[in-house]
Amino acid sequence: MKKVFEPVELNNIDLKNRLVRSATWEGIAGLDGSVTDKAYEIYEELAKGGVGAIITGFTSVSLHDYYFDAMMRLIDDALIPQYKKLVDVIHKEDTPVIAQLALGGYYREVNGRYELVEPDDMTEEEIRHVIRQFIEAAVRAKKAGFDGVQIHAAHFFFLSRFISPVHNHRMDAYGGSTENRSRILLEILEGIKKEAGDLHVTVKINSSDFVDGGLEEDESLLICKLLDQAGIDSIEVSGNGTSVAGIKAHVNEGYFVPFAAKVAEAVSCPVIVVGGFRSLDTMEEVLNKTKIEMISLSRPLLREPDWPQKLRENPTVISKCISCNRCYATPCHKCIFLERDKR
Repeated sequence: MKKVFEPVELNNIDLKNRLVRSATWEGIAGLDGSVTDKAYEIYEELAKGGVGAIITGFTSVSLHDYYFDAMMRLIDDALIPQYKKLVDVIHKEDTPVIAQLALGGYYREVNGRYELVEPDDMTEEEIRHVIRQFIEAAVRAKKAGFDGVQIHAAHFFFLSRFISPVHNHRMDAYGGSTENRSRILLEILEGIKKEAGDLHVTVKINSSDFVDGGLEEDESLLICKLLDQAGIDSIEVSGNGTSVAGIKAHVNEGYFVPFAAKVAEAVSCPVIVVGGFRSLDTMEEVLNKTKIEMISLSRPLLREPDWPQKLRENPTVISKCISCNRCYATPCHKCIFLERDKR
């Protein structure tokens, strides 16, 4: 019987429990992607809170990614010491850390300005350039001491759009069939394995795009199988339009579990599922009724960074997160109730 609070081994990572902090947007980095004191504070608090592993917030692989302001970026070797300090802060609490490697959008320089370019309009050379950016960012993550990297292919950011039939209408090696649209992910994975091979490499993928003509479950499952065959170390299942409102413990938790369970049956690598968990007994029921290995948390840890420690001490404690989603309107995506409590 699987328990949340038991050690678990993933490829190249040992975790003290089955809870993972899912990558959560913070928007607190310097313009060049540098790590701020606020970031060190947030991640130290999370590590001390008892989670089994941490996936960092959105970390861009490109200097010219203008999708968000204040993104962390692994784009320059000069930043490696700052990211090593971040890793050390987290490792001090015996917590492994995975850098989420992402690209909000691909921007091309046109007459001295950078303009967003969608997958259909990119040259193959530009696609190969993006692949190289992911690989080089992974190498920097390894030099900084990260235990792994996550390829962010969810939530309609660049890679998610690239693999989605609603955005990618290419008719070359990177478009058309599911296999061709997935090629970019497989080549990123291959490059990371070749150049930073002892990192744990995971991927975050939509169960569905939840839009007409977008990626649906059958195709997402095929992509997961292709990644598994190519040697991905784990898969985190999410979905487009995440953060469902009105989640209640024992009522509507774990909204991506049905698809994640299908993935876990179909692949050999461990599957992680995010989405609306608020109670320990529900999480353990998921772990024991399916082949899912890990549970990841986002909003509950905004409300209570120490919720894992509270659960360990009292298994009946329910998350205080009420799924209001008002954290999205605050600096650093902080819980509004947590901020109120500090006043």
